[in-house]
This record gives sequence, C-alpha cells and structure tokens, in this order.
Amino acid sequence: MSLLKNFSVTVCGAGALGANITESLARSGFCQLRVIDRIEKRNLSTQPYYRSDIGAFKAKILANNLYRALSVSIDAHSKELTRANADRLLANSAVAIDTFDNSVGPQAVKDYCTRVSIPCLHVRLAADYSEIILNQHYRVPSAANDRVCDYPLARNLVMLTVAVVCKVIVTFAATKVQQNLTCTIGDFAVQPLIL
Repeated sequence: MSLLKNFSVTVCGAGALGANITESLARSGFCQLRVIDRIEKRNLSTQPYYRSDIGAFKAKILANNLYRALSVSIDAHSKELTRANADRLLANSAVAIDTFDNSVGPQAVKDYCTRVSIPCLHVRLAADYSEIILNQHYRVPSAANDRVCDYPLARNLVMLTVAVVCKVIVTFAATKVQQNLTCTIGDFAVQPLIL
C-alpha cells in the first residue's frame, strides 16, 4: 500500500473512463493523483456526475467528490491539454493515462511521455470493445476521427475497462510489468493485445 500511496498518476480526461479510473485508483490507495480535463457537457449515463454539474469544471468536481468521499486530495486542472502546456501539466508523473476522445490531447500526451520516457496508457472504447495500449504501440488517430463522445456507451464496458486499467496500474506500480490488453463485453474477456 505504501507503493501505491506515493505513486504519482496523471489521468488525462475526466469523462466516462477518466473519472471512473481516478475514483477507482483513489479507492485503491493511490494518493498522488492528478486529473486534467476541459469544460464540456457529457453523457451522464457513464460518468459519476449529476445534472447540476453539467457545464462545470469536471476535473474540479471530481476532485471535490473524492475529497468528500475519501479525504484524498486530487490535483485537478480544468484545462485542455496541448503541446504548449503538456510539460507543466504532466510534470512529475510516474505514469500517465490518456482517456481523451480527440487527437490533440492524446498526441500531446504521447509526445511528452515519449520525450521524458515515462510510461503511458492510452485507453479507448468502441461499441463492445476497449483497448489499453502502451505509448510505444499507440497510434494517435487523425483529427478526422475526432468525436465528442455523445453516443450512449455501455456502462458495463466502461466499468470492465476501468477495472482492468486499475489492475494494470497497480501491477505496474508494484512490479514495473507493463501490459497491452483488450476487453470485450460480449464474453467479458480480457486478452493481451495482439501487436
């Protein structure tokens, strides 16, 4: 538990994946958490927010909720992550987790983590499938594929993916073993990603 308590994790995105990953890591004993996200409306069916929170600063709301629930202080940044501010926002991270649904943020995360040699997981969802991909194997989609995640996601896939990401981070913090994985909701299978 002392390894987890002092292991610095930056979660990029406070939507369906990022908010639930941050909460699960905090509840697992991680105390050095940072979350970065910009202001936008999202699908409340998969995110731990309330109607009254729509349009507010998601990173700050998440930090406040986790402080009230667990007395864990989250370093919250309500900003869009770009190449221009990545050095400042991602500094001193032992690992970064990218959950953004655009190309600008993931590219900034990938470039920063590559440049400073820190591990990074890119977590992506599709209708019935998710991927957890290490930085060195991840290809940032073109801006033509950017989409606001306003379609209904299956919360069961979100939560399965969140549980797997948290297991990957706990394993990495304890053993330095890195993993690329896929999750499929139809059979609840978690498999190594074939590269």
